[in-house]
Amino acid sequence: MKFLVLGAAAGGGLPQWNCGCKNCEAARAGEIPASGQSSLAVSAGKGAWSILNASPDIRAQMQANPALHPRDLRDTPVRSVLLTNGDIDHIAGLLSMREQTPFTLFGTSEIQSVLADNRIFDAVSREKVDRRAIALNQDFELHDGLSARLFAVPGKVPLFMEGETVQTDLVGEQTVGVRLWDDDSVAYYIPGCAAITDRLLAQIADADQLFFDGTLWDDDEMIRTGTGVKTGRRMGHVPISGPDGSMAALAHLPARKTYIHINNTNPIWLPDSPERAAVLAAGWRIARDGQESAT
Repeated sequence: MKFLVLGAAAGGGLPQWNCGCKNCEAARAGEIPASGQSSLAVSAGKGAWSILNASPDIRAQMQANPALHPRDLRDTPVRSVLLTNGDIDHIAGLLSMREQTPFTLFGTSEIQSVLADNRIFDAVSREKVDRRAIALNQDFELHDGLSARLFAVPGKVPLFMEGETVQTDLVGEQTVGVRLWDDDSVAYYIPGCAAITDRLLAQIADADQLFFDGTLWDDDEMIRTGTGVKTGRRMGHVPISGPDGSMAALAHLPARKTYIHINNTNPIWLPDSPERAAVLAAGWRIARDGQESAT
């Protein structure tokens, strides 16, 4: 399998349009690389690709990566798009893929219903784009030679579907991880996860490669930086640091591990930060736009 990071940042990107935090200002000044919103492309070879989550930046991301360019007058090497939840930063890019070129759109029934209930997504022609509802723990083919399986991870409904009471550790079809495999290796993509449970640890134990939720360094990061009023867990994301954070919980996993879906406030963006040094020392990679890897 080949992987191509189209966007490493969380919703809003880096810099975020309305944010003057230290990281966003550094990105505007060219002191650190800017980053698009989270999306990952995967290929089993032979020129075919699948996109995991279609971010609002998908047009620019595809333009920046020649492997995803058309090879004919009307063409795309993208065989499918898979959605891991119904968040705006994972579905809005579908509207930039509405130009009557066929691909298959995979997602759970609940995620597909988010699209069906919002008529703007009717612009993505059902005659050209095959919307397939995938049951949890059902094996299917993303494209020739690349198999996948969706499994539940703790999470919540999209922000625009929240009511007065929000459960942030729902386990069902609204937030999923993806197991990917070919004849040679196994990889996991989990860009959103509210808690690391024993069940999740058992699920990913066979990973050769893992792309995991790196949204926030610590749970109160947004509050502490003055950029928000919610904790990470309230937003459906387990922090990186702390005794129950992802870095500690996944320390035993021998897989090649990469943090992705990184919020603009996260100090691991900064090359000289102690937080970045700690992540790298723990054996993790930090995703960047255009980053390539293989298993």
